[in-house]
Amino acid sequence: MTADVTADTPSLLADRDFLRYVAARGLSVLGTITTLIALPVLVYRISDSASLTALVAALEAGPYLVFGLLAGALGDRWNRRTVMVTADLCGAVMLASVPVAHWLDVLTVPHILAVAFLGPTCATFFDGAVFGAIPTLVGRSRIGEANSYVWTVQNVAEVMVPSLVGLALAVLHPATLLAFDAATFLASALLLSGIRRPLQDDARVRAPLTVRHLASEIAEGLRYLWRHAGIRTMTIVGFTQCVAGGGFVSLMVVWADRQLDIGTEGLRFGIVYGSWAVGGILASLTLPRLLRRSTTPARITLLALPFSALMGVATPLWDAWWAGALSLFVWSIFYTLVVINSISYRQQVTPEPLLGRVNTAGRMLSWGLGWTGGAFLAGVLSRWLGLQGTLFAVTAVAFVGVAVAWTSPLVGAREPAVE
Repeated sequence: MTADVTADTPSLLADRDFLRYVAARGLSVLGTITTLIALPVLVYRISDSASLTALVAALEAGPYLVFGLLAGALGDRWNRRTVMVTADLCGAVMLASVPVAHWLDVLTVPHILAVAFLGPTCATFFDGAVFGAIPTLVGRSRIGEANSYVWTVQNVAEVMVPSLVGLALAVLHPATLLAFDAATFLASALLLSGIRRPLQDDARVRAPLTVRHLASEIAEGLRYLWRHAGIRTMTIVGFTQCVAGGGFVSLMVVWADRQLDIGTEGLRFGIVYGSWAVGGILASLTLPRLLRRSTTPARITLLALPFSALMGVATPLWDAWWAGALSLFVWSIFYTLVVINSISYRQQVTPEPLLGRVNTAGRMLSWGLGWTGGAFLAGVLSRWLGLQGTLFAVTAVAFVGVAVAWTSPLVGAREPAVE
């Protein structure tokens, strides 16, 4: 069962277990951002191929398509803390293999692509547990606040790290930087293991672990997602957002090098990457206040979506690096508002026994399918439309989400019930 907030409940910033979780996520995000920049740069330097660079982004989201439903079902069955710690440890091993191979002079592109897939595979099982753990840890009425704190920490890291990574790439090989990510995953596992409160309802009776029962439980989660009009709409919106974001990010290194003419290292490269994070910080810090003033979380999504779509198609048009950075900043504000709100909404309205399944299914369909599809689409279109035409085409997909949201039951919806 999830915790209820009472007059005696400490604030989240005074909750040691929650602070352990935030610190763990903050550390792992520091490393993950390093990897998200270093891996595409590593492949691009070795291959000089836009298609292979885009493939790295596609492989990073691909595990959700393969393992997302299974991870959600197992996350609802197993001890969520154990799953998260184990996933972090496995991720550390995967990432550490890249710098080791580089130091031994045996690193290859297939090895990098394998890590780009296997590392996020560990993260998929982590998400299958964490989506259910957070509502249990903080209480459903504080999910939006909790997610805002986590996203604030994440976005602060996204401001700091890209600039540092851009400078580091001038003196360090991209493969060497992945050793830092491996260390952060180890630290995250240690912090998560120290959380004392249970992260699941241990009193709930679970059927025996068989293929038939797993299939039935996965189907139950998918049915709930599809039949719940609000979650279904948020998932479609998330899919279109991620096609736009995945397509753009998959070619962002190429965009920075060829269109903005700032190369793949240095201060300007870091500023361009960091501008997205600055917008995300502004969005995550203001979201709790927006939620208090809005009668429904859906209203924030409805208002932010058109602006996100407009800024998405405008960003690829710029040639000046400072204009591209500014456009990314504004786009990120609205994009982040949509993403955080949709995740919090799913966590609020989904029953505890279904939290892992529904949320990983939603993330699989939106981020896994959308991000991967956008990245693959960008890689294919880049051969025929060129860089700017491809970025414009993939970001324009977000307008489909605008149309779906504004013709959905989210219009006029009330505050979601806490189940």
